[in-house]
Amino acid sequence: MYQEKVVLCGANAYNQKFYINEDFDSLPQAIKDELKIMCVLYVQDIGGILTLEYDEEGNLCFRTDAESDDFGYDEIGSVLKIRQIQRTKTELLEALEMYYRVFFMQGGDHES
Repeated sequence: MYQEKVVLCGANAYNQKFYINEDFDSLPQAIKDELKIMCVLYVQDIGGILTLEYDEEGNLCFRTDAESDDFGYDEIGSVLKIRQIQRTKTELLEALEMYYRVFFMQGGDHES
């Protein structure tokens, strides 16, 4: 089984970079592009760092962080933006969770 948390992807407003875990190279390019757009737009609007991580049950979680001296980071906006993403990208996020459970979790609760 994978470690407790597995990072799918993330974006960092401080160094203006996007990262996708190489373990997910088999995802279709359109999905990888959509993740990149979603994460980069988030950090451009809100600031800080956004990562999408799978927990030990295969749920996709949004994790945000900001440097302590980043007074431009919008903490309230962050919560609202994540809720908006979860609402508008429900199908994508659910498909990514299913993908992870099927292809990465060994002996998980999925059945064929």
